[in-house]
Amino acid sequence: MSAGRAAAASPDRLSPPFDAQAFRDATGVSRETLDRLTAYADLLRRWQRAINLVGRATMPDLWRRHMYDSAQLLPLAAADRGPWLDLGSGAGFPGLVLAIMGARDVHLVESDARKAAFLREVARITGTAISLHVARIEEVAPFPAAVVTARALAPLPRLLDLAAPFFASDTVVLFPKGQDVEIELTEAAKCWNMRVERQPSLTDPSGVLLRLTEVSRAGS
Repeated sequence: MSAGRAAAASPDRLSPPFDAQAFRDATGVSRETLDRLTAYADLLRRWQRAINLVGRATMPDLWRRHMYDSAQLLPLAAADRGPWLDLGSGAGFPGLVLAIMGARDVHLVESDARKAAFLREVARITGTAISLHVARIEEVAPFPAAVVTARALAPLPRLLDLAAPFFASDTVVLFPKGQDVEIELTEAAKCWNMRVERQPSLTDPSGVLLRLTEVSRAGS
């Protein structure tokens, strides 16, 4: 997906229904990629009946609330750079969507065994190569990540603490955030130096996509 294609879509275009075809129109993915994401969506609907993978109220709009919400991160970093590290992957958003769309060497971290089983099954059905760490983030052996992502996991200062062992000098950090983003940035600035770029969310009028680079602890 090109940055230009993603930027062309606006929240006004996303009025329901936002289905698989609307996703393809917004992102420009191939038919093969869309078929794999459709298989993912079908699995999510089936597994959701047994375990709570995502908020029940979001299911009718899952192509916007989960698939496109994840996909909009891809133009903010080079997909062919790896590894990508997704913290607290849950049902695979955004990490597994990004892997299906072409992000290289994607690592998913999820401590819940049932959610991890779901991620493993989606990867199998869609033929997606991932590295799955069934553990708490603090238990994963550190490695230098090219890109770090996380969605709805924790406030920014906590996220940076969790991600810190994986930072390299050129790591790109991508965190979708809500209306409290400026408060979180102010708190994080007390302990962290970073270059901050803000992009408006294409799926949530009050949302912001944070792109952080040159991240280091203050005083280090």
